[in-house]
Amino acid sequence: MVKIGVLALQGAVREHIRSLEACDVEAVAVKRKEELADVDGLILPGGESTAMRRLIDKYDFMDDLKRFAHEGKPMFGTCAGLILLAKDLVGYSEPHIGVMDIKVERNSFGRQVDSFEADLAIKDVADSFPAVFIRAPHIVEAGENVEILSKHHDRIVAARDGHFLGCSFHPELTDNHRLTAYFVEMVKEAKARNFE
Repeated sequence: MVKIGVLALQGAVREHIRSLEACDVEAVAVKRKEELADVDGLILPGGESTAMRRLIDKYDFMDDLKRFAHEGKPMFGTCAGLILLAKDLVGYSEPHIGVMDIKVERNSFGRQVDSFEADLAIKDVADSFPAVFIRAPHIVEAGENVEILSKHHDRIVAARDGHFLGCSFHPELTDNHRLTAYFVEMVKEAKARNFE
């Protein structure tokens, strides 16, 4: 049995926990860095990336998040979480956690009033997935080992880089849990490999 954490500093924490529980896994809100040791995978939720970074720094999470990533534990960043994972950000000299080999542009689909929903085909997940975009970023460039899972009008909006998964939209705001289930399988596979 795996236990998956949701970084609970800001953003859609409850919704991610609900989605994980719908996939029959134990889900916990991670509010202190010490709690990272107790989980097998971590979701970085949508929210506001600048506010999240401030809170990560305030509660001294950064080194522990990087350690978690380098231990091979899967991480899934949605919307602002995608920005936190990216190695390169348009208009910024420094990344945040900086572990996923992608370049991301913030707010590239417009402001809050430009929020929209779109049906996406997501490789290995769904032919039609109801994606909710709210002040969404997108992936401008992806490294050669990054698997592109979905595009919306030629913009990359979901990708996987080894044990890192990222998307521009909010899968937790729908009743379709297939992308969460895909991440759960990533966590189960990683845990099984670590026990070999």
